[in-house]
Amino acid sequence: MKKLKVIELFAGVGGFRLGLEKTNKFEVVWSNQWEPATKTQHASRVYEARFGKQGHSTVDIAEIKTTDIPDADLLVGGFPCQDYSVATTLQSSKGLIGKKGVLWWSIHRILSEKKNPPKYLVFENVDRLLKSPATQRGRDFAIILKSLDELGYAVEWRVINAADYGMPQRRRRIFFLGYHKSSRLHASLMNTDKIEWINTLGVMAAAFPVTIPSWRPNVTTLSGSLVEISNDFNAGQKLSPFENSGVCIDGKIVTVKTAPKYQGKQACLGDVLQNGEVTEAYCIEPNDISKWQYLKGGKKETRTSKNGFEYHYSEGGMTFPDALDKASRTIITGEGGPSPSRFKHVVQTGKGLRRLTPIELERLNMFPDNHTLLAGVSDAKRAFFMGNALVVGVIEKIGVALAKRILS
Repeated sequence: MKKLKVIELFAGVGGFRLGLEKTNKFEVVWSNQWEPATKTQHASRVYEARFGKQGHSTVDIAEIKTTDIPDADLLVGGFPCQDYSVATTLQSSKGLIGKKGVLWWSIHRILSEKKNPPKYLVFENVDRLLKSPATQRGRDFAIILKSLDELGYAVEWRVINAADYGMPQRRRRIFFLGYHKSSRLHASLMNTDKIEWINTLGVMAAAFPVTIPSWRPNVTTLSGSLVEISNDFNAGQKLSPFENSGVCIDGKIVTVKTAPKYQGKQACLGDVLQNGEVTEAYCIEPNDISKWQYLKGGKKETRTSKNGFEYHYSEGGMTFPDALDKASRTIITGEGGPSPSRFKHVVQTGKGLRRLTPIELERLNMFPDNHTLLAGVSDAKRAFFMGNALVVGVIEKIGVALAKRILS
C-alpha cells in the first residue's frame, strides 16, 4: 500500500509523527529537531530513540540546504509563535526575507526553493497567532497567509480545543492546512462554497465537525505586498479580522466563528492516573500545602515592583486539587519539579495530594506510556516536552481526513 511521504520540521519528541503514522497512511522520510537554547539535544535524542536516526537531522534548520531535504507529499510542523514581520526587501528573485531567527521564514525558504514542493501542509501553533501582535491584530497570521498564497497554497484553518472532541486535555491550538495549486484539494476548494467547505465539506470539517451559530462570515482580500501587509495590515483596529475557522485562496479570505459538534465519550483527568504506581517523590509535603493553596487561590493585594512602584494585583482562584471528572487544564512547560506553583496540576488520590507523573502527562497528550523515558532525561525535562507537545489524537484525526481526500 502506498503511503504519503512526510517531512516533519520542529519535530520535538515526535507528536506529529505518532499521529500521522498511526493512521497507516503516512511515512515520515525526513525530520528535523534542534533546540537553540541547550547544548544537549534532549528532544532529538528521544526522537531518535523511538524512531531511529535514519532521515533525522539535529542541525539548525536555517543552516540546512533545501537540496538536502528529500521531496515529500506533506510537510508538517509546530513552529514557535514569534514576530513574523518582514524585515527587508532584496533585489534578488527571492524578493524578501523576514527577521533572522524567525522560524517561519525557514519554512518559507524551503517551500520557495523546492523544485517539487510538497502538495500539502499541516501546521500547528498557539491560537493567539490569530490576534498577534497587540498593536496590529492579526498581522502575523495575515503575513503567513499572504506568503503561502504567493507560494501557490490555499489554506484552511481551525482553532481546536482537544477536550471539545473527547480528548483528556483542554489544549487549544490553531491548525492550518495548505493545499498547493497543483493538488486536487486546491481545485476542490476553489470550486466549493467557502462556508460550506468550513461547515461540512472541508478536511477540517470531516476531522472535527462543527456548527456555525451565525452564517455571517468576514470576507476580505489580502491586498498589497508582504511588506505592505507587514506595515499596514489592520493598523489601528482593536480586533483581529480572523475568526476561529476560515479559508484563504487566491488572496481572498472567508472566516467565520464555528462551534464544536461532538456527542461522544469525554475522557477526563481521572482516566490517565497511575493509581497505586506513584512514588512518594510526587506527593506534596504537608508543610507545603499552604503554599500551593495560596498560589492557586484568588488574590487582591498590593505589590511592589523592583523599582519601588506599588500596584494592585488580582487574580481569580483555581480549582484545587484539579477535578478528576473533567478534562485536564493545559499542560505547560513548567509542569515538572516539586516546587509549589499556580499552574502545575495537583490531584487528590489515596496517597493524598500529589503532582502528575511523566507518564500521566504523556497520556494527557495521548502519547504512548514512557515515550520520553530515556537515560539522562530528567522527569522535569519530560514534563517540559509535554508542555511543548501537541495532542496526538488531534493529528491522527486530521491525518485520517486528509489521507482520505488525497488517496481516494
